Amino acid sequence: MKEKLLQLQNNAYAPYSNYKVSAIVVCRDDKEFSGVNVENASYGASICAERSAIVSAISAGYTKGDFKSLHVMVSSGKIGTPCFLCRQVISELFPATATVYLYSTTGEMKTLTVAELCPYPFGSEDLI
Repeated sequence: MKEKLLQLQNNAYAPYSNYKVSAIVVCRDDKEFSGVNVENASYGASICAERSAIVSAISAGYTKGDFKSLHVMVSSGKIGTPCFLCRQVISELFPATATVYLYSTTGEMKTLTVAELCPYPFGSEDLI
């Protein structure tokens, strides 16, 4: 998976930060969906790689509960974690037991469950 993520970073559009992020969502049927960060001069219009990959899977017909794991790599040489917007989407759509793999470009890897990444999720039950 590391090599796929490294290659995928070439597709990221990060002219402002030069902080390229790649992500791959793996569904329960082992189908993979990739995503990269796409920056914008209006920073709020940027999209993260994690949400890009998740939205690709949703667009292909997958839905809440269909996701098995998420793999993420940042270009800084360090292990990066998803931002809180991404964590919200992850906690909404992935099972708490799903695995999140975080890679550095130098070979390090950290593994977390969604529950560990998002220990206090905000969900539909909080809207009542």
